[in-house]
Amino acid sequence: MNVTSASPVEAPTAPAAPRRTLIWDAPVRVFHWLMVLCFAGAYVTAETERWRLLHVTLGYTMAGLVAFRLLWGLIGTRHARFASFVRGPAAVKRYLLAILHGRPEHHVGHNPAGALAIVLMLGLTLAIAASGWSLYNDLGGDWLEEVHEAVANLMLALVGVHIAGVLLSSRMHHENLTRAMIDGRKAAAPNDAVRGAWRSVAGLMIVAVLGFWWLQWQSAPSAADGRPAATQHQKAEDHDD
Repeated sequence: MNVTSASPVEAPTAPAAPRRTLIWDAPVRVFHWLMVLCFAGAYVTAETERWRLLHVTLGYTMAGLVAFRLLWGLIGTRHARFASFVRGPAAVKRYLLAILHGRPEHHVGHNPAGALAIVLMLGLTLAIAASGWSLYNDLGGDWLEEVHEAVANLMLALVGVHIAGVLLSSRMHHENLTRAMIDGRKAAAPNDAVRGAWRSVAGLMIVAVLGFWWLQWQSAPSAADGRPAATQHQKAEDHDD
């Protein structure tokens, strides 16, 4: 008796669902959140003379962060490089039209509209820092102060638009872009991942920023006689001894 055994029919294999993959390296994420912290702090302390040194320190920190980001945009990981996400006006227009028609283009890295916002914010930060430095060194009059304030307000408006865009994109693409800027991971194919997080570079960034803040505190004038606060504190300790 011949028994014929038939192998089971194999069901077609569905494409593997994208996994949460490392897209944003640590330097990009540290840069992002330090910029958020510094701009918020600088904006809040802008109207009071009491916090002038803090305001100036945060402004200088932003300028230094932008300098790093420009460099990292040339030599950093693939999604951090400007060449991977900066596009022309036609790409921005196409992306915005796709959103209006309910068919948003999905980008693993920055989308064209987000890239435009990033470039504008980098440029505005440099303008804020340059005008602020000139004011701090008494190189401009009232007109420059008005320019400095106007550019800062423009930056605030652009930040608001950027946040709205992040929330809209998160909803339309069903992905948490804020979370991605914290842990660096997005739903993407494995071949879209960056090879390493570069935590050592991010660590050096934090050390450099904290070191700069410490130096600024050391040079802070004392309210009593204009000497650095650290020196005044040391003299007080010596007197107690």
